[in-house]
Amino acid sequence: MNVQLFTAFLLITALLFVTPGPMVTLIVTTGARSGTRAALSTVAGATLGTSILITLIACGLNFVVQNAAMLFEILRWAGAAYLFWLGIQAWRRAGAVAALPPVRGFFVALSNPKTIAFFTAFLPQFVDPSLPAGRQLAAMCAVSVALAAILDSGWALAAGWGRTWFLAPARAKLLGRVSGLALIGGGIWLSLARRPA
Repeated sequence: MNVQLFTAFLLITALLFVTPGPMVTLIVTTGARSGTRAALSTVAGATLGTSILITLIACGLNFVVQNAAMLFEILRWAGAAYLFWLGIQAWRRAGAVAALPPVRGFFVALSNPKTIAFFTAFLPQFVDPSLPAGRQLAAMCAVSVALAAILDSGWALAAGWGRTWFLAPARAKLLGRVSGLALIGGGIWLSLARRPA
């Protein structure tokens, strides 16, 4: 493993996962509305979804996407539609306390535009061509999933502990609206994405 490339990869990946996006928004909203346990269930679903997404990308989804425009378009529009739907639901239910199914974390992770764009475009740049690629990709995938699970769990715990603050009617409604806009924004971003060159 090239230590310099791997260190750079770790730093950039940590920044990617700590920056709020559709996944963090969903986790915080779930924690604020339904508590720590629901948020951690969402993290579990997100971790599984992220594992699958990153593994597919590392195993050649980038090649498939570059050579199968139809598949890319289907994935892109399905992901965008799902994020739009989640955003509209979050906007409409802003301020309401409801149980959210943990499977939402799985599907948001699979359609997370930040993760798709980052790992498709940048993962190959951190592979040292003088070393076996398979082992490097496996290590990067494993570390990425662990890092995502740890950081997402931190968001879940913070949101669950701050639940009473978030549940004040004005803040709960604002959180729901911000969550809705972030998810819709992710859907717009994904719908405008183009196949990697």
